[in-house]
Amino acid sequence: MTDPIKTLAQNIKLIIFDIDGVLTDSRLYYDNQGQEYKAFNSKDGHGIRLLLENGIEIALITGRTSELVLARAKNLRLNPDLIYQGYRDKIPAFNDLLDKTGYTREQIAYVGDDVIDLPIMCQVGLSIAVNDAHWFVKEHANWITQQSGGKGAARDVCEFVLDAQGKLKALYQAYLDVDSQPA
Repeated sequence: MTDPIKTLAQNIKLIIFDIDGVLTDSRLYYDNQGQEYKAFNSKDGHGIRLLLENGIEIALITGRTSELVLARAKNLRLNPDLIYQGYRDKIPAFNDLLDKTGYTREQIAYVGDDVIDLPIMCQVGLSIAVNDAHWFVKEHANWITQQSGGKGAARDVCEFVLDAQGKLKALYQAYLDVDSQPA
């Protein structure tokens, strides 16, 4: 019998990630001068690179604004036109993404952790909550990650989608094939 959630994931062409609580552990760090710091997970980053290398686009929509988000996006080589910051109401950013990309709602997944994410989660083809998301968000998600935000949740998403699309095993097998490794 086919898993209906994996069937949804087979159609995904764009994944939207929230930042705080999804790509980070939701804690905000400040030094004595008010400088903000965030910790991103390198395994999440590698998963995102795998998605990009396999034709799945990535967008970021966050309610806060931070230069750190732009730095991380640049590091991951994300399309700067698909980065939206300062959107407490995330629907305008989502509508702009629909217009820019031409994807249907069914071709989009959204990964969130708090109630601010629900308006988009309720409109996409695959809604995903991180394991430590607010209980109400988890109730409205199609799928919940094994890992918590900032601690591998995004990697869970990447692997889930790549597996549903039949690409994950070959990607990981390539790391074991000595002949395919660069010299």
